[in-house]
Amino acid sequence: MLVKAQVLLNIISGLSFLSILSSLQVSRGIRLASVVLFCISYSFFNFWPWYNHSVIVYELAGLACVCRYATVRGLFGEVAPVRVWAGGSGWLAGGALLMVFSLLTKQDAGAMAFFVACALLALQGLFQRTWKPLLVFCGSYIVICCLFILPFLRHGFGYWFNHGQAPHSARVSLFDIVDEFFGASPWIKFYIFLIVVLAMARYRDWSSFISDRLMVYLIVLTACILGEAAVFQVTSYTPPDNNIFFHSFAFPCIFTLIGGWLRPGIFTQRRYVLVLSVGILLWWSADWWKYTQRIVARVLPHTQQIQSVGGENVVNKYTYMIASDTTKEIPMDKWVECGLPSFAGIYMPPPTAAGIQRLMAMDLVRNGGGRLQVLNMSELTPLEADIPFQPERNGRLPLWYHLGVGMFNRQADTLEVRLRQHYYDLVLFEYVPTLNNFYPFRVRDTLRVHYRQVDSFLAPRRGTETRGTIEVYVRPGPTDSLTLGMIR
Repeated sequence: MLVKAQVLLNIISGLSFLSILSSLQVSRGIRLASVVLFCISYSFFNFWPWYNHSVIVYELAGLACVCRYATVRGLFGEVAPVRVWAGGSGWLAGGALLMVFSLLTKQDAGAMAFFVACALLALQGLFQRTWKPLLVFCGSYIVICCLFILPFLRHGFGYWFNHGQAPHSARVSLFDIVDEFFGASPWIKFYIFLIVVLAMARYRDWSSFISDRLMVYLIVLTACILGEAAVFQVTSYTPPDNNIFFHSFAFPCIFTLIGGWLRPGIFTQRRYVLVLSVGILLWWSADWWKYTQRIVARVLPHTQQIQSVGGENVVNKYTYMIASDTTKEIPMDKWVECGLPSFAGIYMPPPTAAGIQRLMAMDLVRNGGGRLQVLNMSELTPLEADIPFQPERNGRLPLWYHLGVGMFNRQADTLEVRLRQHYYDLVLFEYVPTLNNFYPFRVRDTLRVHYRQVDSFLAPRRGTETRGTIEVYVRPGPTDSLTLGMIR
């Protein structure tokens, strides 16, 4: 279900992005190439639904409504012949609803999404000399926020949704944003530079630039997205490619500016569209190649041997450095399926698959009959469907276990009390020593005192820097003998 949900989110985000480009009358060829870029650079590697991606999906859908309103109201030329949905204002209300979803999903990107929409509506107000669209949007946004938030104030809404007060910490630092922008962010700076140069070369003076409403709107939108990406990479620093959606907006802006120099309709011709699309696939080949390499590796032989047949040392791409970590990462072309229905079509390292099979072979799991109390503090969340067990329904517990991000000391205290009381029959804990309390170390310390560890296996994570181990614990006591029925 998680994979299917993410497929739906990817479809919604792709259609929203396409709608934005269509509303801005971007050339069909550039639209097609831009959607290819969006899919391969952003949607392709999002295969689990999570807030860092969902917040952008809601933003894109909201921006699609705002841009559609601009088209309906004739900002870029002829007014739509039939004004549906409350004269177009329904688009503003729909956009406000989606922007509220974005804010409630994640504060930083959600807040910036609101300001991007306000900037576009303010631009439209300047062009059409009316502030009504901006006021309608902001008013709708406030009303919808109240409808969603007020009923939950008595359920601890302020504790979870905050502005940096304790126990939370604010991530907005002007110095960090400036430092990251000037110390890194090469693509963002390159796009800004290129757009400025192309705009200066295309338009002779300011008045000729302002008169081209479509281009001004597209440039302002792209500038807002680039600014959002520059902030988002600081406030949401992991994973480091959270903000990678900005490429998909810079590309159509740049090529639309370039298209102004060339003969009309050049990017609607098939050969140019093909060149753009193939070029994008080549540009972003690193994203799809890691999935294709397991197939190609079977056809094109390669070797990672350390010694030749004669016993001589072999120095090559794989052996020229001696790693301090002697355990090597397992190549993705060696990954396998674990055989469980909930993980169908999902590949993982063989030790992870073997560990899952040992877990499912435990007498405790096989004889649990759905009555087990399980605490699954690992990334193997689909196991809920296979063990099976009922997830806890407790408003004091978090949905995920990143200490200081998704949970705080109050929730850790609750878990530790339950562990000391031996509330759970089975506990899975993912220990990632290099990540700061990705799963709370303090909970693991309590777990090791009050529970018995019976197994451990490699966590399904890529990269040696964040390698983790999934530890399997059972409640101590008379049931200990049941845990010995594992396949080792």
